Amino acid sequence: DYFSFHKNRSLLFLQYMIIIKINEFMEQKEAEFMPVLENCEPKRVFHYFEEICKIPHGSRNTKQISDFLVEFAKDHGFRYVQDELNNVVIYKPGTPGYENSPTVIIQGHMDMVCEKRPDVDHDFTKDGLNISVKDGYITANGTTLGGDDGIAVAYGLALLDSTDIPHPPLEVLLTVDEEIGLLGAVGLDCSVLKGRRFINLDSEAEGSLWISCAGGLSAVSHIPVQRVAAEGEKLQIKVCGLMGGHSGSEIDKKRANANIVMGRFLYALKQDTDYEIISYEGGQKDNAITREAVCEILVAREDIEAVKACAAKAEKGIREEYAGTDSNITVQITEEGYAETDVLHPTSREKVLFYLVQIPFGIQKMSGNIEGLVETSTNIGIVKLSDDEFFASSSVRSSVEAARDALSDKIQYLTEFLGGEFEIQGAYPAWEYRKDSPLRDKMVSVYEEMYGQKPEVVAIHAGLECGLFYKKIEGLDCVSLGPDMKDIHTSEEVLDIASTERVWKYLVKVLEELKD
Repeated sequence: DYFSFHKNRSLLFLQYMIIIKINEFMEQKEAEFMPVLENCEPKRVFHYFEEICKIPHGSRNTKQISDFLVEFAKDHGFRYVQDELNNVVIYKPGTPGYENSPTVIIQGHMDMVCEKRPDVDHDFTKDGLNISVKDGYITANGTTLGGDDGIAVAYGLALLDSTDIPHPPLEVLLTVDEEIGLLGAVGLDCSVLKGRRFINLDSEAEGSLWISCAGGLSAVSHIPVQRVAAEGEKLQIKVCGLMGGHSGSEIDKKRANANIVMGRFLYALKQDTDYEIISYEGGQKDNAITREAVCEILVAREDIEAVKACAAKAEKGIREEYAGTDSNITVQITEEGYAETDVLHPTSREKVLFYLVQIPFGIQKMSGNIEGLVETSTNIGIVKLSDDEFFASSSVRSSVEAARDALSDKIQYLTEFLGGEFEIQGAYPAWEYRKDSPLRDKMVSVYEEMYGQKPEVVAIHAGLECGLFYKKIEGLDCVSLGPDMKDIHTSEEVLDIASTERVWKYLVKVLEELKD
């Protein structure tokens, strides 16, 4: 009858819709588990790189990836050491004919810098990376990729997993918390290492062999502040649109730092109108050039337009100053309405402004011995204003220890002058140039044989763990290499697939040649 017909038709329609939804769900789940890098060569390297990308592994969040490495060692029957910091060493005997060859240490770090675009919803503490391939590069779609230094982990695991690569005995050393002061390397008991030939895989420039690097430290300021009650119109000031980048390898590009730009704007605004500071936050890592800073202020209603005019003027001038490096710098003003809130006491406000205007940033000195090498620099990467403290952390680097310490002293003096307390965190030594390096000579020779030209043999300004191991292990012979990457420590980070394959082939050939 009529009702039965329509009832059956409704049930059929409902069943049809359920089937569609189930298929959509299954397709979504299948897509989630579909390997993204399965067509990238070398397959084993990119297999492990993709596995690593599934595991959260930001600095201070390395237990899960450390345990993954331990399980890998157990599954393959390799001897391993996992220390209390989560550093891991995996040992593999030499292949036939190489059993008695001198051991080679293959080294990288397992932690990554966690940065993302403001519009990206991603929790680095529990989410894997959303990777994709485009135009020959791997990217993480709005977040850092962790090619620095996940590719070293992938290379190391692929070597350990191999059955057809001739090589000496290997000690694959993967450290933690390199990005926040080389903490894993600092705490490692190096008695677990027998090798004296050391290949670090933490560089980002194919065709270059790095043989020296700067030392560094984090210069941390704690300045007490006081607050008073106030009322007025609340405005948000956002400095954004900056390129950012690695504070070591890209400081020579003379890119803008959002904390420095914000300090300049706040000082300029002070000349035009009265305002009070409510909050401030800029940057998350002191070794990343700050891309964005946000400050909330309180003003009288009649002064809102003056603030906007000052922002437009500042934006125009700063864009002209940084044309070619940060031409999209933006100073945004957002009205947030009337507010009754606590603001910085006028004396505390002046302390914050004085600090932001006076803190050194960028290249402080170029090397007098090596042309084009940055000798000393600093980067104010983190600024946070809480209820009772102004906090700032700068990455200080230099290939000359005295210059590094003098720059740190300058920040300490500034901090203490403003009534604050200063501390040094994560200090690490420079990696000194070694005139006699059989490993370097062999690697140069292999490169020439493979490519018909010499590689660049260079000293760099970025810090590497090689400096610490060079100090801790007597007679260590170190070289660092790696594939091409761009914009590391930023949400635009990419890893070059073809370069990764070429560096892999080069690394394999080097190991084959290290029989004696």
